[in-house]
Amino acid sequence: MAEAAAVAAWEGENIRSLSPEDRRLHLRMLEALLFAAAAPLSEKEIAARMPDGIDLAELLAELRTAYAGRGVNLRRIDDSWAFRTAEDLAFILKRQVVEQKRLSRAALETLAIIAYHQPVTRAEIEEIRGVALSKGTLDVLLEAGWIRLRGRRRTPGRPVTFGTTRDFLDHFGLEAIRDLPGLGDLKAAGLLETLANAAEEPLQPDDNPDLTEDEDPLEFDFAGLGEGESGDPEADSDETAPDSPEPDEQIGRS
Repeated sequence: MAEAAAVAAWEGENIRSLSPEDRRLHLRMLEALLFAAAAPLSEKEIAARMPDGIDLAELLAELRTAYAGRGVNLRRIDDSWAFRTAEDLAFILKRQVVEQKRLSRAALETLAIIAYHQPVTRAEIEEIRGVALSKGTLDVLLEAGWIRLRGRRRTPGRPVTFGTTRDFLDHFGLEAIRDLPGLGDLKAAGLLETLANAAEEPLQPDDNPDLTEDEDPLEFDFAGLGEGESGDPEADSDETAPDSPEPDEQIGRS
């Protein structure tokens, strides 16, 4: 303990003894790393590329403050960081986003169910929505990178469970899954008006990557992904919806 305290004290003194030029250089290095990154960088990834002994949390906080009122902001996404367009300027890019990732109401509802109820299976999604999922709904969300296959439920048929991804948080401007709006807010916005069995009680969304007690690791051949939607043969064998889009999807398309 004494040795650890001594090391911490030395590091703290070392940080305080940095010249203004060195500190400015560290901020520029951090800014360059985040600007050039194609995807959000975790604090571990950032630290591996920065000089030893820096106070990364302090540097990130300073850089975040410096960009707070600018056209791009430094945002925390789970345990990672990235530069993103300021929220009040998002309208400039709105047309491109809508054209690239247009979702039907059914897909939006499915995404909301997965976000709030994860880990959740296809059958559980259908129970909450009150209608069968049409083929391709989950594929659209998987291709967008907003949901992922988590594991298999320890129930007959061992159905695949789904959860959200870091890209989901990034796209919707969320620092963590706990920042999702409440169900009451979604209903007031008309986003959950067609859900037959939406929970009334407050939910606590949890995107912890660790498998739960009733989940097993995925153990199927990824070469079989083409055999059925989302690589889940059981789900496709039980498909009751027609191949064409559901009526609510046709009506809800934007």
